[in-house]
Amino acid sequence: MDCVGTDEDVRKGDFQDRSSREWCDEALTRLNAGRPEAALDAARRAADLDPGAEWAYRLISLAHERLGRDADAAAPAERAVELARGSWPARLRLAAILRRTPGRWREAVEHAEQARRFAPEEPAPAVMLGDLALLRGDHAGAESAYRAALAAGPGHPQARANLALALLRWDRPRPHHDPAWPVDPRDTGRARRALEVWSRQSRLLVALATVAVAAAALFLDWGAQAQLGGFAVLALLVPITVRQARRVRVWSYVPAMFGRDPWLGAAVVSATVSVLAFTAWLLLAAMPVVPSAFDPVWAGLAGIVVLGWPALATVRALAEAWRGRPLAALEQSAAAGADRTARRNTGVTLWIVLIRTWSVLVPLVGGALAVEPRAAVAALAVPYPMVRGCLRARYRDDPLLLAAAGLVATAAVACAAGGVLGSAWAWRIGLGALGAAVAVFAVRALKAWWRGGPGPWRASLVMCDLPMGAEPSVALPAEVRQTFSYARSIVLSYGDRLGPRVVGAAASVTSTGELRLIAETEAWEAIEADPRVAVFAADPLQRRFWVEVRGIALADSDVLRVTPKQVLVGEFPGRHQRR
Repeated sequence: MDCVGTDEDVRKGDFQDRSSREWCDEALTRLNAGRPEAALDAARRAADLDPGAEWAYRLISLAHERLGRDADAAAPAERAVELARGSWPARLRLAAILRRTPGRWREAVEHAEQARRFAPEEPAPAVMLGDLALLRGDHAGAESAYRAALAAGPGHPQARANLALALLRWDRPRPHHDPAWPVDPRDTGRARRALEVWSRQSRLLVALATVAVAAAALFLDWGAQAQLGGFAVLALLVPITVRQARRVRVWSYVPAMFGRDPWLGAAVVSATVSVLAFTAWLLLAAMPVVPSAFDPVWAGLAGIVVLGWPALATVRALAEAWRGRPLAALEQSAAAGADRTARRNTGVTLWIVLIRTWSVLVPLVGGALAVEPRAAVAALAVPYPMVRGCLRARYRDDPLLLAAAGLVATAAVACAAGGVLGSAWAWRIGLGALGAAVAVFAVRALKAWWRGGPGPWRASLVMCDLPMGAEPSVALPAEVRQTFSYARSIVLSYGDRLGPRVVGAAASVTSTGELRLIAETEAWEAIEADPRVAVFAADPLQRRFWVEVRGIALADSDVLRVTPKQVLVGEFPGRHQRR
């Protein structure tokens, strides 16, 4: 039975005697149990009992983040960094919050880099740097950071899951916005929405008007009236354009938005070309005598207007399916284990592989039918990557995916048999299986739309974003504090370009658990380059007792502030041990 405290228990006095650190343990337990409100109360009690406990402030920040209060989570995270400047979990917690704060992205990157500098042996700082790169669309940088994290911790699930996204060249749900921009993402989101609505409305009106004008002129012999109707549609586009343009309040960012989201730029350019082509078509029709050189232009302009959107949609679907390395991504997702996000992304990735396989198989089979039927034997090799990916992923969560994969594999075998044996029934089975695979995909897409779940497309990929910065702080026990208080000699060990160095120092312990050192100036420059140090002391009251504190040293005025990362306590060997 879980021993998780509640507010009612507190009122009854069950937890009245708890220390600040015990309240932090309780807050972490409640966070892991999915109770952020109760965790926030426990973390606040810990901070009230010990205002210098940076772990309590990190947990307050984490609870606010779980509750969706990012604005309230920043202040306690900053307070934790103030209390323990050398704490890598505190830097990581602050980076996790600042990355969601407009205008503070660079600070988030700096704190994440500091966390990696303080704890290069930990995977979490490298994971945070990978997440920051992935959110900006820097897939190469994200892949490098995630692989560094896996080198430090091979079993890290978030590194595995997000490395798969980097290999797939995943884009965040709002690819038009650069998180490093100082502008609020809601402003660029409204701008994108206005541009999308304008392009959609413009293309639809122009396409319908083109069909209507052509039908009226050709079948009803209403050429002049149809032409006037076409100009009326152009006049209708003016207020639509003005209305949507007024909603775009960040015009200076629009070119950069097009660069980050090429499909948004393509939609706007396609709509603009459609309107211009429609206008030119009407003007050419109004000319009394059209030069013969312009005759073929009519059909071309009309084709651009009517077929622009279907062509753009087809190109985008194929481009999205052929982006990234899905087979390599499947290996990483499978290695993430039972992580829910990784399993979801595995299913989407298998659909991407399936679409790739189908898009190769269809033109291959069509070309074989048109040129040389026996060439269809090459279709046997096409489904191999798909089958290999399904077997390696061991994915059984989506029966429709398995059914579609089976249909595509059957189509390849049947078409190859039809080409080699000349069997019409084999060709019918193969082509029918290809068509049935499309039907299964449509059913799966409708199912996802109806239930509001992830669909069989790239947009359903999600990033794994586990909470960071909840690790317990390193506390100094009473005997360690006593040792540094009464020690006659204290030794500071650090590293420089020539190797490890030691110098004598004077030390004191603060109420927050930091060491304050006064050391020779020659050590300061080396510590600034590599802040990882070790401080040794022996207890003069117990001559066989020694202490080693490993931590991060940062300069503060005329002292070095050392934040502990590890505390080692032991005894010197006695005479019998020396023998």
